[in-house]
Amino acid sequence: MEKCCDIKTKNRSEEEKKALSTRINKIIGQMNGIKKMIDDDRYCDDILIQLAAIDKSVKSLANVILDVHMHSCLIENIKDGNYEVIDEIVDLFKRFQ
Repeated sequence: MEKCCDIKTKNRSEEEKKALSTRINKIIGQMNGIKKMIDDDRYCDDILIQLAAIDKSVKSLANVILDVHMHSCLIENIKDGNYEVIDEIVDLFKRFQ
């Protein structure tokens, strides 16, 4: 199968994949819980509290991935002389604001 474009990849251990998948599954469970709360006509405050919890969970997941990225991908690229990766990191931080 041919690639249509350059897609960057990150090799992750099975342990890393399992940990990330566990976090994602928890977030999916939280989202399903909110859907049920809406279907059950739960009070707005209760739903908003759960949305805040999901927001924190997503940010926590993003921080884990960012941490790994900076300690692996970023360092590897700089060692290989690819300094464009610094611009990518700056853009990522802009998105987090």
